[in-house]
Amino acid sequence: MRRIDFTNRREWLTLALPALLLVVAAFAVAWKFVQPAPPRQIVMSTGPAGGAYQYFAERYRERLARDGIELALRPSTGAVENLNRLKTVDEVDMGFVQGGVADEPESDDLATLGSMYLEPVWVFFRGKADLDRIDQLKGRRIAVGAPGSGTLLFALQLLSANGFATDDPHFIHLGGLEAVEAIRSGQVDAVFAVGAPQAPAIQALLAEPGLSLLNFAQADGYVRHFPHLSRITLPRGAIDIAQDRPPRDIHLLAATANLVVMADLHPAIVTRVLQHAAQIHGQPGMFMTPFAFPANQDRSLPLHPSARRFYESGPPFLQRYLPFWLAVLIDRLIVMLVPIVAVVIPLFKVLPALYNWRMRSRVYRWYGELKFLENEIGQQSTHTPEVLDDFIRRLDGIEDRASRRKLPLAFSNELYTLREHINLVRQRLERLQARAQVPAAPTVS
Repeated sequence: MRRIDFTNRREWLTLALPALLLVVAAFAVAWKFVQPAPPRQIVMSTGPAGGAYQYFAERYRERLARDGIELALRPSTGAVENLNRLKTVDEVDMGFVQGGVADEPESDDLATLGSMYLEPVWVFFRGKADLDRIDQLKGRRIAVGAPGSGTLLFALQLLSANGFATDDPHFIHLGGLEAVEAIRSGQVDAVFAVGAPQAPAIQALLAEPGLSLLNFAQADGYVRHFPHLSRITLPRGAIDIAQDRPPRDIHLLAATANLVVMADLHPAIVTRVLQHAAQIHGQPGMFMTPFAFPANQDRSLPLHPSARRFYESGPPFLQRYLPFWLAVLIDRLIVMLVPIVAVVIPLFKVLPALYNWRMRSRVYRWYGELKFLENEIGQQSTHTPEVLDDFIRRLDGIEDRASRRKLPLAFSNELYTLREHINLVRQRLERLQARAQVPAAPTVS
């Protein structure tokens, strides 16, 4: 039975164990920089039934479901309640907030993903009169939006600027589809609505016979007073070409609908939501040109770092070509390549060299003893038999230790070469011994 070379194995273990500990430590440090996996479920605060927030939230839910992410929708009264939920309820991850509602540019807990679309301020009223000033609605019953909605906030701002009291008894706190039913039934004479034209409530109001739109003749003046608003135009015939609705260009005010998230929302979720946002909101519309949104227009909250990278360079490379979860997995594991490149690969080169050096160093140590002995022999002025016998004993000791030392087969040539050099020194000592044993020749008188 062939005996196992435990000496060789011991040498490898002496080198391999510290190397293994170094590799484990390197991977442990790298693991600290690996981001956790994205959550499988996120929660979005939406808006009232029939509103644009609810409409678009459904589009997000459908698209995220294809990525294996469940988007739980929580209806609300609108932008104000969405903002309050984000600031106070941990279970909500994101929600739509109108421009002008939030103003926390140094916020640490909230961030914006940018502006998703324009939200026109619509003022519908019953009748065919051409109204172009809000103060012309005095004395009429006005649905100003539900409590907690951005519509109510905007309506009160604009009405107050036109001399209305905030507690005017003609104000009815209704919004969304409830406001649509109220004006249909004659419960109110006018409706303030803030939302995209795709919203079911806005669609119902635009299609309702007998309703007209207020033309904001002072739109430019409003923009000066309310910087979060912009002036837009609803072109003639944009609602219905055949019926020429509206019969003329209508000036409107608009805010941006911003997608606000918790600042610690997973970066992969942020970029995926923005990818879907580009598909949902990038289509041309009544007030928007193609690919105008999403856009980094919201300055009321800090822009999420991942959103900034998205606007500057687009989605991450892997997410462009791979399924979402596969791209995320590879992106997370890329960090683990650092210890492989920085530690494992160099060790594969260093360990064999270190092992060879350790094996050869043993032979070289004996060479050192042999060289020291040879120097002593050369420096000795007289070579008596006793001195030469001591040199031979020391040489025998070097040869004995070299003969008993086991080295791997690959290093046998080093050992045989050493023995040849020992024999050379031995031959020199034998010659010196032979000279020392020759009697001196008698002197002639």
